[in-house]
Amino acid sequence: MKKSYIIAGILEVIFVGLIYYFFLPAINPTSIGFWAFVVVALMGFAFFFGIAEATKEVVHLRSTRKNEVELVKVVSIPLVLICLIVLGILVIDFVCSPIFNASSYARRITVDESGDFTKDIAEVDFKTLPLLDRDSSEKLGDRVMGQMSELVSQYYVSDQYTQINYKNDILRVTPLEYADIIKWISNRKEGVKGYITVNSVNGNSELTKLDKGMKYMPSAFFSEDLYRVLRFKYPTTLFADPKFEIDNDGNPYWVIPTYSYTGISLKTRVTGVVILDPITGESKKYKIEDVPNWVDNAYNADLIIEQVDDWGNYKGGFLNSIFGQKNVVNTTEGYNYLAMDDDVYLYTGITSVLADESNLGFILSNMRTGETTFYSAAGAEEFSAMASAQGQVQQMNYVSTFPLLINLNNKPTYLVSLKDAAGLVKMYGFIDVADYQKVVVTDASKGIDAAAQNYLNNYADEISDDIIAKKDITIKNIKSATKGGNTYFYITSSDNKKYVASINLGDSLAFLSSGDKLTIGYYEKESDIIEIVKIY
Repeated sequence: MKKSYIIAGILEVIFVGLIYYFFLPAINPTSIGFWAFVVVALMGFAFFFGIAEATKEVVHLRSTRKNEVELVKVVSIPLVLICLIVLGILVIDFVCSPIFNASSYARRITVDESGDFTKDIAEVDFKTLPLLDRDSSEKLGDRVMGQMSELVSQYYVSDQYTQINYKNDILRVTPLEYADIIKWISNRKEGVKGYITVNSVNGNSELTKLDKGMKYMPSAFFSEDLYRVLRFKYPTTLFADPKFEIDNDGNPYWVIPTYSYTGISLKTRVTGVVILDPITGESKKYKIEDVPNWVDNAYNADLIIEQVDDWGNYKGGFLNSIFGQKNVVNTTEGYNYLAMDDDVYLYTGITSVLADESNLGFILSNMRTGETTFYSAAGAEEFSAMASAQGQVQQMNYVSTFPLLINLNNKPTYLVSLKDAAGLVKMYGFIDVADYQKVVVTDASKGIDAAAQNYLNNYADEISDDIIAKKDITIKNIKSATKGGNTYFYITSSDNKKYVASINLGDSLAFLSSGDKLTIGYYEKESDIIEIVKIY
């Protein structure tokens, strides 16, 4: 029996070492992964002891009653411990569940409910608006890679495509990865030699080649595997999925959020980040309040949505979340990103728990700091707006992207791209958040500015006087022309300034002539031809 203990112990040490090396569980009792590791280790010991005893009996061709009792005893101890562990996890998580702790779940995230949309969110600047969604970015990134024949056979493009704000440019950035273990062996000395950036505004994409290659990657193996490097250096730390980012000098880094739990893997909270240099393998751990400003993804989008849902569900108590459901709200199904003040913000709508196809408002959450603000803006939820835009061109079978929320004309407005079966953007659609029947779609080839102006021209009476200049002019000359199915009037004033106005601003334009006086509204910006957006 003693010999069986020794054999089982040796096999157990080898088994546990292999399990830890390949599965890399955090040695942290709040992680369900840790207890799964313990359970597997206990099962392993029982199995090895049983094998050792069975082998001994076969060799000696005998089995005593004493040995059988000892075997049952030794094997049953791990099984009892496993049952106790499972029971303990269930009890702890039940006690820590929202049933008894609804208020603490509601406080998982602090939501500022005093947000003022027109004051906090600047009028949209289309030069800084991420018009390309993730799918379009991936197609552009893959196209760049396809042009590098010397790299295609050795690497593939990662599906990271992390949204970042880089020197006021809105980019998606993703690294190259080793194609397989053979390619890793043949290229590991030099490492991965570059990453791809895709400009989310204009679609410019390029491969940035590095002087020194990135060695510590998810696709690397053994001691250079990113997850193994992190686990061996921080054995007790709980990690989220790594995000690939670049700093303000274009240097690549892995940004890995760190977590803490309540109970066993409940109520996840971000505690900070580990920033790892993929070239040297050096890393540093930061508390959440000390995260460098160039980092844009200390928080995970799914985690923020989970926390906001808890805030919406449990702020009135657990029973209210099930029965009364007074003031119970949830996030809508999708989300998107906005870039403001050198940070990236997550946007998603807030709707009634009854999911009545309307939004009560929306939240913006800073992906670096987690600061979250709720803006009250009753209107259509995102999928209704998408359907409304698609309905304008239903014969084309275009598919709408998830909306961007913008401040246009001092009003919350949805902006969507309508894409064909090949994933190419064919049209832009603007939809009024408060009334999703107010929708205008425009051919994307005309540009986003023309699309926005087309939308404003269709609802000129609703343009706020606070954001436009007002002026009296005397008409010196006026001509008309048809463009894109719409009639436009080209006006030269008595001071030789040039203006253009759409017939959508009013039928009275057709009756104007030289010498008539006109009071107009327009946006103050540098242009040879001033576009009239309102006639008083």
